[in-house]
Amino acid sequence: MTDHSSSAEFGTYSRRERAAIIVSCMLGFALDLYDVLIMPFLMNSIQGSLGISLTQVASVTSLTLIGSVIGGALFGWLGDRIGRKQALQLTLGVFAIGSIASAFAWDYASLAVLRFITGVGLGGEWGAGMVLFNEAWNKDRRGLGSAFIQGSAVIASAGASIVGVWATTSFSPDWGWRIALLTGGSPIVLMIFIRFFMPESKAWLQFDRARKSGLVKRKAKTANTLLLMFQGRLLPISIMCLTWMMAYMFAYYGIVVFMPTLMQKSLGAPPDVVRNVSVIASVVGGCSYLTMGLLNDAFGRRFGALLPGLSWGVMACALYLFAHDKFAGHLLGFPMFWTYIAFVIGNSALGVVGTWLSEIYPIEVRSTAVSFIYMAGRGVGSLAPVVVPLAAASFGGELAMGMLIVVPAIVLFLAMTLSLPETRGRELAAVDDARRAGHAA
Repeated sequence: MTDHSSSAEFGTYSRRERAAIIVSCMLGFALDLYDVLIMPFLMNSIQGSLGISLTQVASVTSLTLIGSVIGGALFGWLGDRIGRKQALQLTLGVFAIGSIASAFAWDYASLAVLRFITGVGLGGEWGAGMVLFNEAWNKDRRGLGSAFIQGSAVIASAGASIVGVWATTSFSPDWGWRIALLTGGSPIVLMIFIRFFMPESKAWLQFDRARKSGLVKRKAKTANTLLLMFQGRLLPISIMCLTWMMAYMFAYYGIVVFMPTLMQKSLGAPPDVVRNVSVIASVVGGCSYLTMGLLNDAFGRRFGALLPGLSWGVMACALYLFAHDKFAGHLLGFPMFWTYIAFVIGNSALGVVGTWLSEIYPIEVRSTAVSFIYMAGRGVGSLAPVVVPLAAASFGGELAMGMLIVVPAIVLFLAMTLSLPETRGRELAAVDDARRAGHAA
């Protein structure tokens, strides 16, 4: 029999609590992405200041992403053991300390180690915040709320470009990049806000209470949530989810890293035109996130990923057809502009990821699964900037042909989208869910 008084106690959030949750998640994700996106603006300054090669500077970003995979697993596990709120505070603390310490690096080795630590902190933030949000939010509006969180990437992108350019042009070559990295310590302020204003997930509190009272009986031989997500009925689901996220990230990074270079160097678009394309694309992308959020609440999670995925298919066809059409002086008549618009619309598939994964996994492994799958995908995505130039070389140096290496990833993403279970409307805050998780393990 369900304890209705317990459900009421643990299932209700005030308007202020919900506002604190979504604001914290939006700022957390924006700060996470900001710290990654600001590095390209600092690479030349770091190279000159520390006397290291461009390859070494670039490898620092790869080490940060590798650290984020480890952080996703670590803080995801902590989120399932000690709570979403505490895990989120810890991950923000590691993230902030690592970023501040990075500003005082004295050589390549110290910078690499400190940015790796920063990456570990970055890796846990998205999953902890996204799971807490989905467990607290109205099940009929999770898609739109998740889209708002992912849409804060626009803030991150704009902030990184503004601060990166300002710091490197306003201060000496040795101090500009350091001051820019010091701004990565801002999550400390968010930690204080979360400590006093954001509630713990009441679904997790309910589960933890049931677990401690013996209401939930685990049948699994291990309490390691990273192993549990690959056991029993969750094994095929986890393989599909990992494949789905890795395919998305590989396709995303395989295009976004090289599109500005393709337009400017290969197709003759002036720098100001490339800048205008990026600004317009940011606005279109933000609108697309919100639109897809509304649609996946109305028609289901699969629809919210499938429609953007098909837009990526259109992008790939256009990239092949217009790979040699140079800029002729008119933005609207520039085929690669419309190709990029199709790409940014496709990017909005990411808006459904946090909600869909949170609804797929039972509460006892939810934080681990969501964090690890997302960050493992990001880790695979970091390989795309290496693979695309190699593919381009095999096509006589044609960058557009090299970028088409992402086509199999797009097909795989669409296939997994059609294969994953539909979860729209699934409740996440009930002791019954914990009981089901215990019996299924």
